[in-house]
Amino acid sequence: YCMAERFAVIDTETNWENEVMSIGIVIAEDGVFEAIDSKYIIFDEAARVGGMYSYAMFLKGQTPELLKKKKAIEAIKSYLNDNGVKSVFAYNASFDARCLPELYQYNWHDVLRLAAYKQHNPAIPSSAKCCGTGRLKSGYKVEDILYMFGEDDYMELHNALTDAMDELRIMSYLQHAIDKYPLL
Repeated sequence: YCMAERFAVIDTETNWENEVMSIGIVIAEDGVFEAIDSKYIIFDEAARVGGMYSYAMFLKGQTPELLKKKKAIEAIKSYLNDNGVKSVFAYNASFDARCLPELYQYNWHDVLRLAAYKQHNPAIPSSAKCCGTGRLKSGYKVEDILYMFGEDDYMELHNALTDAMDELRIMSYLQHAIDKYPLL
């Protein structure tokens, strides 16, 4: 018996200076797509600058770690390594990867690369306007994709941890093995 590969889904929120002010990390297993564990870190100095979604940083029931950037990066790497994570997934992953160059050693994958394409996402209606590649021309934000899967009352909170959970839910709906997601 071989244990399913663990992976992480991350989401970041940035401040007015485009620095990461918070990161949500959810650990799951290939083929299961349910949260095994999660971590929420607020980057102290960057959070003080403030950003468009600062209001969503501290939600009831969450216990974020408040750390300076160097300690936050160490904590993230340690958490990923302790969970045997080699692959990191994010929605529009090139943005998160650019914001976190310190995590270059992980294999980055973009959830959007399958979620926004009709050949990979059965929930995209046949009436949807798509490019020749099969990619939706518009309407492929997390909120739009979850609507397509029937979550009519869903509203993105712009909290890094809840958003990472939402992105894992999209992967669960899609039911693609993690190796089907192209590397960045």
